Amino acid sequence: MERLLVISALFLSLTNLTLSDFVVPGIRNIQKRSPQDPSDDIEIYSVNIQSQITSRFAHNVITSRAVNRADSSREVSFDVDLPKTAFITNFTMVIDGVTYPGVIKEKEAAKKQYEKAVSRGQSAGLVRASGRKTEKFTVSVNVASQSKVTFELIYEELLKRSLGKYEMFIKVRPKKLVQSFKIEVNINEPQGISFLEAQGTFMTNDLLPLIHKSFSGEKGHVSFKPTFDQQRSCSNCSTTQLDGDFTVTYDVNRETPGNIQVVNGYFVHFFAPSKLKGVPKNVVFIIDRSGSMYGVKLKQTKEALLKILGDMKEHDHFNFILFDSRVDVWKESLVKATPDNLKQAKEFVSRIKDDGMTNINDAVLRAVPLLDNAHESGAVPRRSVSLIILLTDGEANVGESNPTKIQENARNAIKGKYSLYSLGFGTGVDYTFLEKLALENSGVARRIYEDSDAALQLEGFYDEVANPTLMDIELQYPENSISDVTKNKFKHYFDGSEIVVAGRITDNDLNWLTADVTAEGETDTLKYSENIKVQEEPDAEKQQQYIFGDFTERLWAYLTIQQLLEKRISAPASEKENLTAQALEMSLKYQFVTPLTSMVVTKPEEKAGEEEAMIADKFVEGQSYSAPTHTAFRSQGQSYSAPTHTAFGSQAYLYQAPPNVYSVDSDPHFIIQVPEKKDALCFNIQETPGVVLNIVSDPELGIAVNGELIGNKKSGNVTSNETYFGKMGIVSTKLDLRIEVTTEGVTVVIGAKKMALSWQQDVTVTEEGFSLLLNKKKNLLLSMGDGARFIILLHKVWRNHPLHRDFLGFYTLDSQKFSERVHGLLGQFYHGVDYDISNIHKTDNPEKPDATMRVKHSLITVTRGSQKDYRKDLQSGSKVQCWFVHNNGEGLIDGVHTDYIVPDLFSGVYKV
Repeated sequence: MERLLVISALFLSLTNLTLSDFVVPGIRNIQKRSPQDPSDDIEIYSVNIQSQITSRFAHNVITSRAVNRADSSREVSFDVDLPKTAFITNFTMVIDGVTYPGVIKEKEAAKKQYEKAVSRGQSAGLVRASGRKTEKFTVSVNVASQSKVTFELIYEELLKRSLGKYEMFIKVRPKKLVQSFKIEVNINEPQGISFLEAQGTFMTNDLLPLIHKSFSGEKGHVSFKPTFDQQRSCSNCSTTQLDGDFTVTYDVNRETPGNIQVVNGYFVHFFAPSKLKGVPKNVVFIIDRSGSMYGVKLKQTKEALLKILGDMKEHDHFNFILFDSRVDVWKESLVKATPDNLKQAKEFVSRIKDDGMTNINDAVLRAVPLLDNAHESGAVPRRSVSLIILLTDGEANVGESNPTKIQENARNAIKGKYSLYSLGFGTGVDYTFLEKLALENSGVARRIYEDSDAALQLEGFYDEVANPTLMDIELQYPENSISDVTKNKFKHYFDGSEIVVAGRITDNDLNWLTADVTAEGETDTLKYSENIKVQEEPDAEKQQQYIFGDFTERLWAYLTIQQLLEKRISAPASEKENLTAQALEMSLKYQFVTPLTSMVVTKPEEKAGEEEAMIADKFVEGQSYSAPTHTAFRSQGQSYSAPTHTAFGSQAYLYQAPPNVYSVDSDPHFIIQVPEKKDALCFNIQETPGVVLNIVSDPELGIAVNGELIGNKKSGNVTSNETYFGKMGIVSTKLDLRIEVTTEGVTVVIGAKKMALSWQQDVTVTEEGFSLLLNKKKNLLLSMGDGARFIILLHKVWRNHPLHRDFLGFYTLDSQKFSERVHGLLGQFYHGVDYDISNIHKTDNPEKPDATMRVKHSLITVTRGSQKDYRKDLQSGSKVQCWFVHNNGEGLIDGVHTDYIVPDLFSGVYKV
């Protein structure tokens, strides 16, 4: 039989891993384990990146060739970083001269082939986000000794114009020196190219002259071809300096506001008027100042707001709404951006401090009457653009916290009058919620990444919407001559952007195509008209030789699918099925890998009677996946992998990716989120009441968290071995801080100061480098410096319960802020854990299959199950699907669980 490989896309790489030891003060010396370094027997001798851009539509081909120099078979990995906006259209492998092409299928059909192989424990493949702009597709194949393999990946995307330019982005990361490395970009723009630039983040003074670019009239060309020696990071180094982003930017000439192109019965209309006066705008900034914004995030937000205020035009109006548990409005009404008002606003922004929980609902609803009153009273110009810009870093957890209800409330309040833009700061936000909130209100969502340039990201977003020049734009075409037109009505046009509409010509006798555009400008209604001859002249046909395939038809299909998928997000349930069916039909017809399809590639069998399947789905920002994904490990030329979603009979095991949170709750269940694999691991620790366990210890940050176990009450003949955390001790040596949390209350000691807090009241404590927010009878949020944020939940039981006691749950947020030396039962996983699942097989309980997990050089048996995350629902919790590791986490945790027993609640880094 032939093997099946289900993928979505893919570049060649080898991973470098290191082995390190560390000492965690206060507990035993534990060695941190990691896999062995991979072999260097695979030679990548060619990487060729070809991009052809025709009228903003980019057709990209990545070809990589490798040879196995080893004396035995080796596995070659091909992984490529692609733009998140791109669609894969083809992938092929050539192994020893035999070509194995890809076939795009409906995701469900591909999943059946995948699950057939997975039931025998054979699978491999991966898709995941790999950066702000990219997603990573990966595939691995076994290559015999001295054999060659060629990978070819094709993907397409429509380049979006922003701030007056188009940008094509290529991630360059071969990770090894390559005999032949080449990037070539050819551009054909019928309007003519006005400028062309190319640059790379990895460029040195020696590499810069190797970028060759030229343009004349309609054509442009960029190339970059470093030799083998020019790729070296130093003259005698065997490592490459090609590691970063290669970006091509350009724009086109605009003699008229619009441009229409017709090829083979399809048209595309580009509309980007220039030199228009700006329309005044009215902006309500809704800013999250909850406790989770403490530190760098709030500082960067304030920096960005101060810069934005400095760029406001005097005809603009604005106001601020700040929210935590409360909602505060800066001024009773919108104010004009006069020098005096801007000065007051800057002073106000400078004084913003973090505090409280996250009340998104009331904040959004407060913004609407501000804009309503401004328009009704005539305080703002009749012809003006009104925007609501929401910035938050978390999920609603006070007031109305149901995301669906918040979306409904916002939609009913705004009623299509204003645009709402959602900015999600960091990884802790519910991005799916924010995206739907924005799309339902004529806006867009954007993730702001926690990094040193977060303020610049915020400013960059504002720059895109800072200069509206048109409102209520409608593009019209002959009704009886065209069909299947993409979105042709737009609420706003911002200077430097572009509106793109495509459609199909149905009148075979049509000689001229006319497009009429109406829009509201600063002072009056504007009208534009464009005409193009449909029947091509011989010269025009010759011109099309430079254009790849039927680019207008593929551009139309690409745009239609993108818009159908976007509509699905905000559409009512009654419409979603039809939108999905349309998008799926077009994805299959035009061979795009979208969130609804997967690509299947047949590869040569390695063992008679076996078949293997790999699947990687199109990445969707902020969403969990309904199709199987998995990762692979390599051993003796074999490929094993584990699905996060497999089926046995009719039962499916689906992982719903929550925010990246590490927790321990209940009796006590540890949950380790592994976002790279879209899965989770879990284990229990069984010890006797009174034992204190180290949960987190970071010697660099000087932070430790310990928990003391309690048991159930003694009740007649009932015997219970369950234990829970009844006390928590948190230490920060740098802040001279100790916190003891029990089910009765909280004690805080800072230096010589001591305070006792009760769970019976809401309390906020703010000190330099530290904040504490106690939510009455529910939870406690702790923030310490820039590196630690914890939530401790209070679980209350019936006071006279014959068996159970009150207990605590512990959740870590922003785990990436901890140092590489962080350890503890939870802390050791804060920077990820590499594992692979194979041999998934049924047990007596069909809902809990067993599997083999390879982790830290060990093979252990694990069981599919679930644990509870109680952050949103303190009573019932929400299920987190996970692979359960037996025997107190043995084989998964470093050492054994008794290594983490400490003398008292304040052991660890505190007692150095």
